[in-house]
Amino acid sequence: MTNFDETLLYYRKRIERTLENALFSANIASKPLCEAMRYSTQNGGKRLRPVLVYATGLCFGQALDVLDPIAASVECIHCYSLIHDDLPAMDNDDLRRGKPTCHIAFGYATAILAGDALQTMAFELLAKPSSITPENQLKIIQCLSHYSGAAGMCAGQSLDLMAEEKEITINDLKLIHSLKTGVLIKASVIMGAIAAGCNDPQLLNTLEQFGNKIGFAFQLQDDLLDITGSTKNLGKNTGQDIKMQKATYAILCGIEATKKQIEKLMDEAIGLLQSLPQDTQFLEGLCGYLVGRDM
Repeated sequence: MTNFDETLLYYRKRIERTLENALFSANIASKPLCEAMRYSTQNGGKRLRPVLVYATGLCFGQALDVLDPIAASVECIHCYSLIHDDLPAMDNDDLRRGKPTCHIAFGYATAILAGDALQTMAFELLAKPSSITPENQLKIIQCLSHYSGAAGMCAGQSLDLMAEEKEITINDLKLIHSLKTGVLIKASVIMGAIAAGCNDPQLLNTLEQFGNKIGFAFQLQDDLLDITGSTKNLGKNTGQDIKMQKATYAILCGIEATKKQIEKLMDEAIGLLQSLPQDTQFLEGLCGYLVGRDM
């Protein structure tokens, strides 16, 4: 196992422990609700967003224990979005990370409430006392609320639903990908840096561009794997985009063109990292990992 692999595994285990502690300390009165929240946050996954919080925060000199609640908050938002995305009114999926989706396991009502509760838990975690300055703590809360709401992730999901069974352009598709997936990845990078006290507009702009690049590349790889991947490796049903008549980059432009675009985006992302004065070796390795993943 390489140093990169060991560090990635450590971050993943750390966020799982942090999420478990957050659920335990929340004193949730409803057992079914608590079980649904735990089921949806402790079932594996790539943990890309919290990993980005940890990696970026460390680059700028922040301690991991200070970054824990921020990493947990963005993963809570991501998990809530997956619960709601899987519902019949949205993507109508019955398999997620190799297990039945939350609404299949716990019923529609409990799944909706679990998603709602994870969303509010995210901001409760961010609002707790911290060694981060109050000004930067508020910036972090504003960042996550902006990019996860009607100006970001929720708008992307709405546009994605509207695009089903319709012809759309590449620019339309880029906007959907940027909002539905990219903005939360970008927010993870920015929040990690702000938590470490980075308020330099130029540095934050570089990180924002980096987040945009890897967010788009990550979604393109997902679209590619929906065609070329296996249900066993992915832990979710493949061929869903074609089944639901969704336009994706891979469907519109072809597999080879999509692979080239992913490589181009990652090269540009690494170039942005290398322009920073900080040690970005792990983040550069993460770019390579995202391109080569099969899950």
